[in-house]
Amino acid sequence: MNAAELKRRAERYGQEHLFRFFDSLPAGGRESLLRQIAALDFDLVDALVAKFVRRKGDPEPAGGIAEADILRLPRTGEEMRREREARAAGEEALRAGRVAAFLVAGGQGTRLGLDRPKGEFEIGPVTKRSLFRLHAEKIAAIRRRYRCALPWAIMTSEATDARTRQYFEENGFLGLPEDSVRFCVQESIPAVDFQGRIVMDAPDHIHMSPNGHGGSLKALYASGVLDWFCSLGADTIYYFQVDNVLLRIADPAFIGYHLLGGAEMSLKVLAKNDPYEKVGVYALKGGRPAVIEYSDLPAELAEARNPDGSLKYWAGSIAIHVLDAGFVRRLNEGVFALPYHKAEKAVPFVDETGRTVKPREKNALKFETFVFDALPLARRVACVETRREEDFSPVKNATGVDSVETARRDMIELYSRWLEAAGAKVPRDASGRAINPVEISPLTSLEGENLESWRGREVGPGTVI
Repeated sequence: MNAAELKRRAERYGQEHLFRFFDSLPAGGRESLLRQIAALDFDLVDALVAKFVRRKGDPEPAGGIAEADILRLPRTGEEMRREREARAAGEEALRAGRVAAFLVAGGQGTRLGLDRPKGEFEIGPVTKRSLFRLHAEKIAAIRRRYRCALPWAIMTSEATDARTRQYFEENGFLGLPEDSVRFCVQESIPAVDFQGRIVMDAPDHIHMSPNGHGGSLKALYASGVLDWFCSLGADTIYYFQVDNVLLRIADPAFIGYHLLGGAEMSLKVLAKNDPYEKVGVYALKGGRPAVIEYSDLPAELAEARNPDGSLKYWAGSIAIHVLDAGFVRRLNEGVFALPYHKAEKAVPFVDETGRTVKPREKNALKFETFVFDALPLARRVACVETRREEDFSPVKNATGVDSVETARRDMIELYSRWLEAAGAKVPRDASGRAINPVEISPLTSLEGENLESWRGREVGPGTVI
């Protein structure tokens, strides 16, 4: 479309202000703005404005919250037999090439003091391996163990895509064949003010923001990556996020539970540390499987206890999923099936004079989707409990909870337990914590195997295996 056609289109949707400064812009600015306007999904924006501005948001669907069925950690002989069956089924799927890996990595490392994609953050306790390299080595080790393709897709965002691709290219795709890794870009959506007008933060620029982690499923489909997976025979997608340093990629038992249960989408959960830990809670909502955001769970339910004193709603979701490829396709056919949520934010805007203003108060709405909103849409769901110390330690903050310090500590503790199980001597302090930093490459050991040579040896500071 040319400028006149785009202007008429903007006017039809009540967004004519996008051209307010157009005539005064230099040629490059006009071209840039036209490209941005041409890329806008005006129908989607109009639908979001109708829902969240004109109607102030749809009411929550009726239906209470109830406990859901969860496959707990195996304790009895029968449960251990069931886990062995699940692992065997998952390993069979891996060997058959049915599994693909999907990493969600659209965020910047701003909170960690990094002005680049978070995946570049150097997290290794000794070697300073980056998050990307840690995941890549796990992928390589799984491919070697099961002699499988395990194609790997990485979702980026508009802010991180170019740099992420550059990082992989400069680092030789972290030892993986280039044609076994693909990228897809998360969609961005314009913010709107409280009157429903698209926010411009400069005379030639529209304020855009990523469409939430649920948008990963849209990007998977729209980019053609889903078709790529299927062309390779991979109909089972292992979804994980970039900042979890402990997660077991392509965990065969989890995959097996998903497949044996005939599930379209599955999730891992762990026992919450306390009623208000900032993780979503898995439960039934209106009779359907759901993850309820910690901020949306009423206090009386968050604190509810069973007769034995344990939390009634204990199952915290940790953003590890297995999805059926056909289910992801169904979510995307026609209108994208996941609902959008609004978030009120303070968003920079351009005033009538063309000056950019950074407000202190919330002045606009951003829109996002949540991947767990796909759960109620699945015909069957498998929910599997996992161990925090083996599967979950995210790097979200520079200090404090879920920080660089806690992630490195948890990595050292995991590696130290593996070495002790192999017969090594691990020096510990009075509290029982391992004293010496140690790091084990996934290429050496994925689950504590291949460490027999350490029997009887003491683990010194800065040990790298």
